[in-house]
Amino acid sequence: YNDYRDLLARDDIDAVVIVTPDHWHALQSIDAARAGKDVYCEKPISLTVGQGRRLVEAIQRHGRVFQTGTQYRSITTIRKVCDFVRSGGLGQVKSVFTLWTGLGGFIGGSRFANCLSAIAPEKTAASYVPMDFALPGEPVPDGLDWDLWVGPAPWQPYNSVYHINPTPGVVPWSFNEDFGVASSTWFHSHSADVIQYALGFEESGPVELIHPADGPYPTLTCKYANGTLLHLVDHWGQVHGLYKAVPAEARLAGNFGGVFVGERGWVTSMSTGGPIEGGPAELFEAMKLTTREVNIGDNDHHANFFDCIRTRRKPSSHEEIGHRSASLGHLTIIAYKMGKSLRWDPQTETFADNPQANRLLDRAMRSPWRV
Repeated sequence: YNDYRDLLARDDIDAVVIVTPDHWHALQSIDAARAGKDVYCEKPISLTVGQGRRLVEAIQRHGRVFQTGTQYRSITTIRKVCDFVRSGGLGQVKSVFTLWTGLGGFIGGSRFANCLSAIAPEKTAASYVPMDFALPGEPVPDGLDWDLWVGPAPWQPYNSVYHINPTPGVVPWSFNEDFGVASSTWFHSHSADVIQYALGFEESGPVELIHPADGPYPTLTCKYANGTLLHLVDHWGQVHGLYKAVPAEARLAGNFGGVFVGERGWVTSMSTGGPIEGGPAELFEAMKLTTREVNIGDNDHHANFFDCIRTRRKPSSHEEIGHRSASLGHLTIIAYKMGKSLRWDPQTETFADNPQANRLLDRAMRSPWRV
């Protein structure tokens, strides 16, 4: 189908999987819900906090099943770590550390430079937010409806850097803030999902974002209502002095996942699965003996979605959870853009006493598109 709306018009389709560029996720999910379809949507489910909230409302209003593509939470080892942390195995969790790389670190310096060679060299420096850039126009290839591809985003001419991907695993359009959210909410939606689930804030969020310019930490830190600090670490080597309580072997563990540090010790698992690591030894042994499976359905994230289509139960990473994990990335982008610490109310989804930051919570869509 050239136009997804033609597919949604079919009455013999029960569910859709949305794996389009980021700027389409919320709009297509909402349109699918209106058309009576259940939805599996890749992360992030939105470009803004406002889009995400409207998606949640539409899914619930139309009674649809929605699963976010944050499948790391369905990996057995990660579920065990999350359950151990949630059940108080570490005692009070003081800090969580996760890799939250800039643009260069996210896909590797040379791969990034090669893929975005049309951008000025200074644009390839590490950044925590998607970039505002324009590329020169090129002829649109036959068979590509570029106007429809741009869709609700601000208009800009076609350039092959966006559309043609010679490097596996790299999506250049995601580094343009009109089309994507770069690393801040792309891979890191996985980290946010796993960490907030383990902390018990998967349907909420932080209450403060502490900018490095204002606080004692070298990278952005999120503070939760219970006092837990989530440190978004750019590179382990830059912050060795920040978490002396974490053994050296933990500093390279938890890649894109989280290293949880509590009163009784620490624990982590690679976000893509792998051995559970932790210490001290007696705590780690106790965890392995007492850990139980988290009751979120089958280990297969996709099977969980299909099961819920049949049963009409909430999937393991339903719309509110997907919204909150994406929102954490959106909030970090805003904090970096503002260059200052921000106080956040996860209930009203507004910043306290900062109208300028609140204006960044949503954005207009290009006519005639809207949600």
